[in-house]
Amino acid sequence: MSRLDSAAWPQLAAPGAPRVLVVPLGSTEQHGPHLPFTVDTEIAAALAESLERRRPDVVLAPAVPYGSSGEHAGFPGTLSIGRAAVELLLVELVRSADAFGGVVLVSGHGGNAVPLRAAVALLSSEGRNVLAWSPSGDPRDSHAGRLETSVMLALRPGAVRMPDAVPGDVRPLAEVLPALMESGVRAVSPNGVLGNPVGATAREGAAVLTRWTDSLLTSFDAWRSGHRG
Repeated sequence: MSRLDSAAWPQLAAPGAPRVLVVPLGSTEQHGPHLPFTVDTEIAAALAESLERRRPDVVLAPAVPYGSSGEHAGFPGTLSIGRAAVELLLVELVRSADAFGGVVLVSGHGGNAVPLRAAVALLSSEGRNVLAWSPSGDPRDSHAGRLETSVMLALRPGAVRMPDAVPGDVRPLAEVLPALMESGVRAVSPNGVLGNPVGATAREGAAVLTRWTDSLLTSFDAWRSGHRG
């Protein structure tokens, strides 16, 4: 295993050292009355770890635990650095990683999508090899619903309060997005849930993690084959 939290610099300078850095991107934001604030970060970290375990040319960086989460500001405990800060952070982080042949940014938070795209566009224009990847899901179950609850039951079941898991707003994300962006999640869903977590299981979560990992590996391999060097 190649991880910055356990490696020293000579290991990365040695012949045959990993040539790709993978960085998990998350958030610290409310996830309903039953899930911890760190859901997006934990999911991104788990997927990045799966990539690092399966590809020998990858080294894993510590996760970035803060993102653009202003839409969740109506709930106590949410911490957000905003879009501009996320974009700047990613640009400078990747620029600092020129010792590697490429950087993979695995984002577990949908609110990071806009600054992530902008950062990748700028970095690519500078000639840097960057891949951004995010997991997909049902637009009617976009936040703290069955999918994320199942995944957390698979990853860290002790952090899930299933007796407190209740439905939120189950309309498709595109339908609620205008109100959400104007007034925040709380205006759309008073309990902070977009979806229905009732019935979530660890088995279902493990299957989702497998599907996401396969998708990440496929994207990584296609990107890597076009950026050897």
